[in-house]
Amino acid sequence: MPRNRAFSEPECSAEYSADYSVSLPSDPEHGVGRTHEVTVRSSGPCLCLPRFMRLTFAPESLENLYQTYFRRQRHETLLVLVVFAALFDCYVLVMCAVVYTADKLAPVLAAAAGLVAHMLLFVLCKYRLLPERVARRFLPYVLWVLILAQIFCYLGLNFSRSPEASDTVGWQAFFVFSFFITLPLRLAPIVFITAVSCSIHTLVLGVTVAQQRQDALDEGALLRQILSNVAIYLCAITVGTMSYYMADRKHRKAFLEARQSLEVKLNLEEQSQQQERLMLSILPKHVADEMLKDMKKDPSQKEMQQFNTMYMYRHENVSILFADIVGFTQLSSSCSAQELVKLLNELFARFDKLAAKYHQLRIKILGDCYYCICGLPEYREDHAVCSIMMGLAMVEAISYVREKTKTAVDMRVGVHSGTVLGGVLGQKRWQYDVWSTDVTVANKMEAGGIPGRVHISQSTMDCLKGEFEVEPGEGGSRCEYLKEKGIVTYLVMVPKQPLRNGINGVKLSLTSSHGGSPPLVNTKERNGSLSLACASPEEPEEPDARVRGALESGEEDGEAVNPSFPNPRRRLRLRDLAERVIDASQNEQELNKLLNEALLERESIQALKGKSTFLLSMRFIDPEMETRYSVEKEKQSGAAFSCSCVVLFFTALVEVFIDPWLVANYVTFMVGEILLLILTLCSLAAIFPRVFPKKLVAFSTWIDRTRWARNTWAMAAIIIVTMADIVDMLSCRQDHGGMGNGTAGPPWLGGCGDQPKYYSYIALLALVATIMLVQVSHMVKLTLMVLITGATGAVNIYAWEHIFDQYDRHRGKQSTSSLVPSKYSMTAMIFIVMLSFYYFSRHVEKLARTLFLWKIDVHDQKERVYEMRRWNEALVTNMLPEHVARHFLGSKKRDEELYSQSYDEIGVMFASLPNFADFYTEESINNGGIECLRFLNEIISDFDALLDEPQFRCITKIKTIGSTYMAASGVTPDANANGYSAKKETLSDKERWQHLADLADFALAMKVTLMNINYQSFNNFMLRIGMNKGAVLAGVIGARKPHYDIWGNTVNVASRMESTGVMGNIQVVEETHLILKEYGFRFVRRGAIYVKGKGELLTFFLKGREKQGSFVNGSSVTLPHQVVDSS
Repeated sequence: MPRNRAFSEPECSAEYSADYSVSLPSDPEHGVGRTHEVTVRSSGPCLCLPRFMRLTFAPESLENLYQTYFRRQRHETLLVLVVFAALFDCYVLVMCAVVYTADKLAPVLAAAAGLVAHMLLFVLCKYRLLPERVARRFLPYVLWVLILAQIFCYLGLNFSRSPEASDTVGWQAFFVFSFFITLPLRLAPIVFITAVSCSIHTLVLGVTVAQQRQDALDEGALLRQILSNVAIYLCAITVGTMSYYMADRKHRKAFLEARQSLEVKLNLEEQSQQQERLMLSILPKHVADEMLKDMKKDPSQKEMQQFNTMYMYRHENVSILFADIVGFTQLSSSCSAQELVKLLNELFARFDKLAAKYHQLRIKILGDCYYCICGLPEYREDHAVCSIMMGLAMVEAISYVREKTKTAVDMRVGVHSGTVLGGVLGQKRWQYDVWSTDVTVANKMEAGGIPGRVHISQSTMDCLKGEFEVEPGEGGSRCEYLKEKGIVTYLVMVPKQPLRNGINGVKLSLTSSHGGSPPLVNTKERNGSLSLACASPEEPEEPDARVRGALESGEEDGEAVNPSFPNPRRRLRLRDLAERVIDASQNEQELNKLLNEALLERESIQALKGKSTFLLSMRFIDPEMETRYSVEKEKQSGAAFSCSCVVLFFTALVEVFIDPWLVANYVTFMVGEILLLILTLCSLAAIFPRVFPKKLVAFSTWIDRTRWARNTWAMAAIIIVTMADIVDMLSCRQDHGGMGNGTAGPPWLGGCGDQPKYYSYIALLALVATIMLVQVSHMVKLTLMVLITGATGAVNIYAWEHIFDQYDRHRGKQSTSSLVPSKYSMTAMIFIVMLSFYYFSRHVEKLARTLFLWKIDVHDQKERVYEMRRWNEALVTNMLPEHVARHFLGSKKRDEELYSQSYDEIGVMFASLPNFADFYTEESINNGGIECLRFLNEIISDFDALLDEPQFRCITKIKTIGSTYMAASGVTPDANANGYSAKKETLSDKERWQHLADLADFALAMKVTLMNINYQSFNNFMLRIGMNKGAVLAGVIGARKPHYDIWGNTVNVASRMESTGVMGNIQVVEETHLILKEYGFRFVRRGAIYVKGKGELLTFFLKGREKQGSFVNGSSVTLPHQVVDSS
């Protein structure tokens, strides 16, 4: 899955471009979707900003979706701004109430009206009572106008008689900064409205002061105050812009993570669907669920088991259908191997469709033989009828092949009803199979059948209740087994008309108690012939109806527990989402709609996430989660420290305008900036590790990941800014005292004591720098803000008491209006701002913790995807060879598509247990045959375990057929390579056939393994093995029900070598004997034997090996048979 790198490395911000993609379910391994980039906006009103602050998503539709998401995220911060404005109204009311006179009525009424308006807005926004369009487009501007009006009302109604250029500057700066951190607008509109606000405020103050003091106007002092105001506003705008940029980056990162979360969900659902499709196409649901449960078990639990796990179940009252292609030999000789596999693939895919239609469970494909069962795993009363309808449809379907190939091919179908043991044997190449005497009977029913007819037994006839017309089958005349067992057989003719009414009131046209499937038979006869639904190959079928029908039995009983997907309630919705996103790959708008749905879903559970934290401290209740959060690396810490540098710079600039001759200002500025730069560089070292020395990078990383060190670093930055302000204030007091003793004029004129309010505004900027700190808890920020407020308040009320008193007396001479003493009003302002910023800090931390939980959720979903993929791969590679599984898994193939590969030099082996048939009984002491199969499972599992040994790495298990084990050597992805993955042209003859020697060693090792089993269990099983070498065609038949197999004359001869062999021996033909003799294998000549279809063949028995196995790399491994077999 592609890893989203967006916003991960700020050093790329100058030329920033972050690729990310959505991997559509059609290919979970690769990003098969549109790739979107974060680009730099090259037009619009923000061109004055640096490139790294003009990020935008491409295409524009994605950027618009992000802006919608951003506005939704800032909806709660808009409430924060309403709270800020309400606190300001409360401040005005308190200031007026303390020194209430008749002229205070107007500002009180204005503040009260504003408070009511803000409370109303809070309710409307909190409960989303306003139309979304109104709230999105107009509410931010309405709130801006309302706040601006409140400030000017307070300014005009309180300070109109003795205006000063410093009046309400702090509140204006406070709200300017607040607009950047709260308004759900783009950066350009916010910069515009704040610039307009500051310009109007500055203009109004300047004009008002100039008009009021026309006679005694000090133009220089007024200009310095105006410049100080501008510096404060610029500081607020600059830091606000940086804050907006940091929030925008964080939200864009969260947006990309949300997109990744959507991708993960879709991939997760696709993996689940893919796993289910694959398992349920090869294995019944009840077996697949058991396997998944065992796959998830702890390995220690598996070691405690006495026997290998066997998935075997008994099923009664089922019908078994065997169908064989008559004339297959003629067909195979009339077309090439590739054409034959393609033809078989098309035919068996058609059979699979018919099997889904007639509720059959396909068991296996053995060459040209197809067999399936009805009534498994869920019982069906009409199992016999469905099987006969399946057989009739298969006979009809083969006519299409007959017409296409112009060959006399036909279907011979046999059906028998009874009991089966169904399950999986062994630990590799799982394939569902059935065992029982009734299965053998069904097989013989097909062998003793007639081409083009459906041959049924008496037990199947009894299940039909006379619903089909039959005629005597005389199967015993064509099959010795049927004659020995005395089985009466019949040939099915045409169904009777009453079939429509069903059996015992159960309509056969409905599939079962579930209902909802199409009729099995179109009973309307044309010229006396049967018209089978969907029997014609050309007749179109509804897509995927077959697959849905095959899965209905496991999905209709409510929400069955499905171990392949932990939350079954979410499966259906995500399945719909996965299906929709396939089309969305061609439709950007639809994909964005899905992303918007995912974002809304994620935001809707935000309230639930709040339950995982403590109310006051906001720490996670889970200590482990809190630890993970505390060490989470924050990439924007350097930008936060740089804000402190900006604040200190503008602080010094304001003080320069107020008192250019205050030496302490320059000293504190230089020392403070140096210290802050050191702090900033240390925080940036972890972000830019290649730029800084390794020791500094290590130190910076330690600070980032250690909570107390991080908090100490942040406190140091704020203390530097605060101390610079306090030292300047105390220095100004000393200068003011000296001036007061030595001069006769007004001591505050021309010095820092002339405008003491500005130092409180500087403290406000220090509060701004405090809330800009990232990855610092709100409690630490509160501590720092209390420190700033307390220190500034103490200086205002005690150290600067004389200065503020003189300032108030000087101002009182120009006005009769009574005002709260400035030392208290300034301290109260800082206190209100502190409360406001603390409220905002809690909101920011809540958002940060929520984003962290979302990030953890994405990470957990990724882990689930990878875990699902591991299960997928383990399951698929246990059914298909690894290189075939890689080709098959993760792609959606049609029934007509197939995987095939030609091999020139392959070894093939068949190994059977002929005397297992005598061992197998279905008596009650053997649990109906299950205990016999458990023993067979142990044998096959031990054979499978041999394949894990290094010397047998080039051997591939193909399948098991009853008690016969089939394997091949040299089956690799490269058609021109042998088992050691080297080109044939570069290898000697001995190296080329090393894999065949390994296969022979494997056959000998199987004999030794079985001998050990016999010794431990007091049995006398013997292997009969046949081997051959040559060219084969390997492939997968049916993409919906994949079946891997190999075909060709080599396979046929190997099978005949086994069937014509002698128990306890390994039989090979002369060509194989000549090759293996070069590797030191010992042979005994058997002589010429008759092989069906091949005539007389000279064969040999492989007896053992005269010397240790030599390998290509020169190493040798001593096998057990080389010690035991000395003859």
